[in-house]
Amino acid sequence: MIASLPLFHRIGGQPVIVLGVGEAAEAKRRLVERAGGQVIDDLQDGIDKGARLAFIAHDDPTAAQADSIRARCAGLLVNAADRPELCDFTVPSLLDRAPVLIAIGTGGASAGLAKQLRLRLEALLPRSLGVLADALFAARGGLRARWPDAGERRRALDAALGEGGALDPLDPGSADRLPGWLSGEGELVEGAHVEIVLRTADPEDLTLREMRWLGAADLIAHEPGVPAEVLDRARADASRAAIAAGEIPPDSPGLVVTIRA
Repeated sequence: MIASLPLFHRIGGQPVIVLGVGEAAEAKRRLVERAGGQVIDDLQDGIDKGARLAFIAHDDPTAAQADSIRARCAGLLVNAADRPELCDFTVPSLLDRAPVLIAIGTGGASAGLAKQLRLRLEALLPRSLGVLADALFAARGGLRARWPDAGERRRALDAALGEGGALDPLDPGSADRLPGWLSGEGELVEGAHVEIVLRTADPEDLTLREMRWLGAADLIAHEPGVPAEVLDRARADASRAAIAAGEIPPDSPGLVVTIRA
């Protein structure tokens, strides 16, 4: 069971109370301003203006507790710097690939751990991730036009966004390929049939292209001897058909992937 419910709170143009002086308070002010919020440094003024969040960064524990109680009694959610027992919410470490935003939290256990995890992910996720998200948003009409059925649309996106897919989020060039992918260039069409001939029984030896096929398949036809671990790499809702060695798979209107042992 998780101890906190992660939420993204929209504060653009909204009043947010930030109380205190020093480094911790300044960090909260920068955070609020970065998200477009209006910083209010007086508790009553913020309450009167309809603030919903309060960041309290007093060095004095008595003052921190008093203002936290007062803000909470006025219906605000409270974050008290370095005092988790007074917090209604904690502030995660943020990885910004706008509009993609990844928040890493430890429930107040260790801000340092959250920071180091963010730094590791910073090195993995390309700056182009936000560009891809914007491009997908702009392409919603085109996606619905090409795949009117929601299930087909989901399967197409799952295959394209998967590891090694045409729109792999970790590939910096994915956004540039979106128009071609959407128009069908180089993509498998309805009724296509591909074969995977296993080199070993280890699913880790499947190539990225083969994994892509398995992720997009509508029907998996498999010969005797194909390990269950390999079949498990296919979409869970793909149909399955056991066939004899060398047998031609049945017809299907979707993508048929035949796995030969």
